[in-house]
Amino acid sequence: MPSDSALLHRLAQHLLLREAAGTRRQLTLPQPGRVDFSSNDYLGLAHSGAVQAAVQQALQQDNLPAGSTGSRLLTGNSAAAEALETHLAKFHRAEAALLFNSGYTANLGFFSAVPQRGDTILYDEASHASVKDGIRGSFATAWSFRHNDLADLRRKLARATGSVFVAVEALYSMDGDVAPLPELAALCREQGLYLVVDEAHTNGLYGAHGEGLVAALGLEDAVFARILTFGKALGSQGAAVAGPAVLRDYLLSFSRPFIYTTALPPLTVAALTAAYALLPALQPARQQLFALSDSLKDRLNAVPGLRVPSASHVIHPVFFTASPGPAHVRAVAAAAQQAGFDVRAIVAPTVPAGTERLRLIVHSYNTEAEIAGLAGVFERAGTDTTLSDQ
Repeated sequence: MPSDSALLHRLAQHLLLREAAGTRRQLTLPQPGRVDFSSNDYLGLAHSGAVQAAVQQALQQDNLPAGSTGSRLLTGNSAAAEALETHLAKFHRAEAALLFNSGYTANLGFFSAVPQRGDTILYDEASHASVKDGIRGSFATAWSFRHNDLADLRRKLARATGSVFVAVEALYSMDGDVAPLPELAALCREQGLYLVVDEAHTNGLYGAHGEGLVAALGLEDAVFARILTFGKALGSQGAAVAGPAVLRDYLLSFSRPFIYTTALPPLTVAALTAAYALLPALQPARQQLFALSDSLKDRLNAVPGLRVPSASHVIHPVFFTASPGPAHVRAVAAAAQQAGFDVRAIVAPTVPAGTERLRLIVHSYNTEAEIAGLAGVFERAGTDTTLSDQ
C-alpha cells in the first residue's frame, strides 16, 4: 500500500465532514444499570431464564456443536432448523417458512432474487435500508411512494409493468407508526399486486399469541410474503421469510444471501425454538407493553418543547420544537444517560437531516416510575441553557 495513500486521505476527509456535521457514528459499550429505553428486546426474552435454560438443556442433551459448520445447503442444515421452520409456518399461518441469518439478509435475499427484469417494486419511502439495498440488487424497476400514502402509490402504479411488488413495514422503525395494512391489502387484491410486509417490529407483539400484525388483522392470505425478524421481540437473532411453499423453494435455490451464508448456529435455533414456545403465554406482557407505550407518549407530550407523534406506538420518536439539530439531540441523550437512562439519538443519514430525534423504545419490563423519571430528565434538559446553546 502506498505510504501516503490518496484513498486513506479521502476516507479521512469523509469522516471529518461527518464529524463537522455531528453525524459521525461511533461504537459504545453497554452501561450496566441504566434503565432500558433503547433496545429492541420488547418482552425481555433476551434475558429470559426459561430461554437460557432451554439452550443449556439442548446443549447437554443434544451435544450441539458451537457452530453450524457451513451453509444450510452444505453441512449447516439440521432437523432442529427444519422443525423450527415447520413451526414458524404453522404459528404464523403461512404455507412455508425459510430461515435467514438476520432481517437484513432476509430482505436482501427476497428483493434481490424474486422480482425480475420487467417487474416493478413500489416501496414506502420510509422502508428499512435492508429493503432498499435488496432492491438495488434486483433487475426490476423500482420507485418509492410517499410514506403511508395510498393515493401516491396508486399514481405510481400507472407506470408499473410486469409483476408488481408493494413493500411496506408493519411498524416503521424510526417513526413508530403502522402501515395501513387493510387498505394496502384491498388495493393489492384489486390490482393483482404482491404485498410484502416486513414484520420486524410486530413479530411477537401483535395477535393473541404474538403471531404478528398481519395475522392479528386476518390478512395472511392477502400478503404474498412476510419477513419475520427474531432480533426484536424474540430476543435473539435471525429471521424467516414466510409465504407460499414455492416461494420457499425458490429462495432456497436463487437467494444468494441464503445460499452463500453460514447457517444460524444450533444454539440460536434452540433459543428461537424456546422463545416461540413462550410467546403464547406472554399476552399479559404484551398488554403491559402497550399500556406503558401509551403512558410514555402522554407524559412526554406534556413536557414543554417536546413532541411525540400521536401515531407512534411502542417506538416513540421524540422531536424538539426548539434548538433542533444533531448536537442538541445528542446533548439531551447524554444528559439522560448521565441520569441513568439508556436513551439514544438518531441523526442523519439514518433519518433525513432536519428530523433528528431521540428514539425511545418501551418494554414490558419498564415501569411507570421509570417513565416519570425520564420525563423529569427531559423537563430539566429543556431549561438547561447549556443544552439549548448546542
